[in-house]
Amino acid sequence: MGWLQRLFGQDTPEDAQVNPEPAATSDESGSEGESIPPERLGLNGEYDQSGLAKRVALAFDEDGRFDEIYSIYVAQLGGTVVLKGEVPSQDILDQLVEVAQGVTGATDVQSDQVSVVEIE
Repeated sequence: MGWLQRLFGQDTPEDAQVNPEPAATSDESGSEGESIPPERLGLNGEYDQSGLAKRVALAFDEDGRFDEIYSIYVAQLGGTVVLKGEVPSQDILDQLVEVAQGVTGATDVQSDQVSVVEIE
């Protein structure tokens, strides 16, 4: 089960992207509407309240290093990605933070709610 399925209960949509272009929005007169804030940009460029967290989950899905990590949860507070849970090593946590920082709209990554539980 992938990150999106486990965290958000959804399969990866067709054409989903970690860093999509915002969907074109226009009003009835054909003029451009309001732009979508980067942290609210969904998997296909649409508005999504949890867009940043879902795109971080997609980034983790696309990175094979995290296929066996099941004890981390992803949330967002505005542009801040919040990671919670447990990881088997500091190295894995550092990699998760690095990938999350590379997602458009992520202004910060909080990992202080993640415990490193080294397995011997």
